[in-house]
Amino acid sequence: MLGSTHGTLTTHFRARVVACGEEPHAAVQSMTAAATEGDLDVSGRPLHAIVPDLDRFFRPESVAVIGASDTEGRPRTGITRQLVAWAERVGARLHPVHPTRESVFGRPCSPSVADLPEQVDLAVLLVGDPLPAIEELGQAKVKFAVAFASGFAETGEEGAAAQARLAAAVERSGLRLLGPNTNLNAFEAFRDDLDGPAIALITQSGHQGRPVYTLQELGVRLSHWAPTGNEADLETADFISYFSQRPEVGAIACYVEGLKDGRSFLLAADRAARAGVPVVAVKVGRTETGARTAASHTGKLTGADQVVDAAMRQFGVIRVDGLDELQDTAALLARARKPQADGVVVYSISGGTGAHFSDLATGAGLKLPTLSEEKQRELHEWIPGYLNVANPVDNGGHPVGDWRGRKIIDAILADPGVGVLICPITGPFPPMSDRLAQDLVDAAETTDKLVCVVWGSPVGTEDAYRTTLLGSSRVATFRTFGNCITAVKAYLDHHRFATSYRSPFDEAPRTPSPSFRKAQALMRPGHQLSEHAAKQLLRAYGIRVPREQLVTSAAAAVRAAGLVGFPVVMKASGARLAHKTELGLVKVGLTSASQVRDAYRELTDIARYEGIELDGVLVCQMIERGVEMMVGVTHDALFGPTVTVGLGGVLVEVLHDAAVRVPPFGEDQARAMLGELRGRALLEGVRGGPPVDVDALVEVVLRVQRMALELGDDLAELDINPLMVLGRGQGAVALDALAVCR
Repeated sequence: MLGSTHGTLTTHFRARVVACGEEPHAAVQSMTAAATEGDLDVSGRPLHAIVPDLDRFFRPESVAVIGASDTEGRPRTGITRQLVAWAERVGARLHPVHPTRESVFGRPCSPSVADLPEQVDLAVLLVGDPLPAIEELGQAKVKFAVAFASGFAETGEEGAAAQARLAAAVERSGLRLLGPNTNLNAFEAFRDDLDGPAIALITQSGHQGRPVYTLQELGVRLSHWAPTGNEADLETADFISYFSQRPEVGAIACYVEGLKDGRSFLLAADRAARAGVPVVAVKVGRTETGARTAASHTGKLTGADQVVDAAMRQFGVIRVDGLDELQDTAALLARARKPQADGVVVYSISGGTGAHFSDLATGAGLKLPTLSEEKQRELHEWIPGYLNVANPVDNGGHPVGDWRGRKIIDAILADPGVGVLICPITGPFPPMSDRLAQDLVDAAETTDKLVCVVWGSPVGTEDAYRTTLLGSSRVATFRTFGNCITAVKAYLDHHRFATSYRSPFDEAPRTPSPSFRKAQALMRPGHQLSEHAAKQLLRAYGIRVPREQLVTSAAAAVRAAGLVGFPVVMKASGARLAHKTELGLVKVGLTSASQVRDAYRELTDIARYEGIELDGVLVCQMIERGVEMMVGVTHDALFGPTVTVGLGGVLVEVLHDAAVRVPPFGEDQARAMLGELRGRALLEGVRGGPPVDVDALVEVVLRVQRMALELGDDLAELDINPLMVLGRGQGAVALDALAVCR
């Protein structure tokens, strides 16, 4: 738990974002004075997630129900009845509040919060307009409140304004609010007869959590459900931070329609990664239609999906597409032990089934190692010699019906290179499938390795499935090939990520560099910099640019060419000049003084004709050999500054081959960005070409990240394109640059 200064900072930050519509990263920057030394990074953002103490929300000692009713047929009555039952289950004292009732369901009813017999931990607002009650709750020192009312940001501008007023009132009151536009999911009945690590569930739409909630009927424990609604105050990030610190939580499952604050989400994901608690999320908004629908439902930004996707991967959040994948992946990650190895073996009673599954698994990136000759000879003691046992392992069917079936399973699991055994059973074939299921369950009880079964029957009422497989807490059972593969890959990826995870916030710069002071002097608020000025900005951060001079006459151009060295490139340079090539304002490969003079006159004539104001003409060193890349900074509405790297020149516009990260990040993530590019082979050398200086490219990415962190909102956009990456050991040179100041 962080100190009170953090709480004050974050509460103030949230209120400003909601009330003023200020971008989150800008709001945090303006509050550096409110934080203690070391709490913020160089750009004024918090370094660690705030963890609200939600114990009294989920396990209150006393609860007030504002607007309680016991009149049959009214919606409030059903809600009140459910809250009464929930309070009894958690051991809380429930106090109905209603101005005209003396009692509700036999309990004495107070006319107002001020008249309650004790201070309450949680107030549930069953009123159409929760705003008038907030101030009263604050005066009564209520810790938490829940607002079910709709008609806020999900309805448009007028509703958003009403939600902003509600959020401001909550901030003044000092309480924490769940909602508005939420529901009763936090007060569901959870099974208390299930053991093992639990799933904690967070949803912005309550109905979308039902598949995960019903996992309890399959023996998977659920500990909490947070239906965040419109997130006027408490948000998804708050619950991720809280759940990641709960000892009973083995995985966090999220259904996210929109993120309230991208930075807070990443800080929470970082806290979960530090704790080794996997976060699995369905995030709506991959398509324009999905994003538009999400906005209408919860009134939030969905964010540029590429940035959301990259940010989640960066901090280990496992993004899945469907609710079925959410439930299966979260269940596996919550219950499975740490893998002993990353090798996957597919074992089946049908060669066709094994081959089909293996194709899908390999295509998804799972490692299916070929079993050793020694292991294959061992398996052939029980499996006919004409069947393939290299991986996938085909037993031909008959061995599973007797003592040989268990021997085969144990032998596979004994291989030190095998971490996961997957057995797809495409349909019931008793008694063979019954014996196979029992052998798999018995073997799973004797090993720390993961045993998965895909039960392909569409019926699902078979005893082997309902009793044997689902009755085991050690076997992970799936109904489809795809869900099994998705979950197993997420399981292996998560543990690989967790083993090597180092929080980028621990390494984030706390104080500005000397480069920052140089760069500040070059910034022109509200203006686009000329290429010459943008390159000076790069120089300030130690990014190499070509030898060049800015000239304002043909004679000066000739002298500059002599100093720079032929051949040269000449370019028009102006503050509002972005696409020079299309306008004919770039001349390449000039080898003589006469060519330089002619080029100067032509460039200035074109600029004059086009009405373009120039600050001069650049005479640049010509650099020909290398791979053209681009590195840039843009601002995302949710996450603030983002850094992008991709193929440069015109290829970035044609192929859209780029990777993105949200600062701060380390060298490992910079290299991972390059690994995501479809054109990464160009960096390794193709058609006999030499490999290029990848280390220099990574260094440029990290220096650009430093610019993004230090200049923050002052740098609206940076585009280095092309960045010519030279041969190994020769560095990288920024041939062109565009910078826009805010």
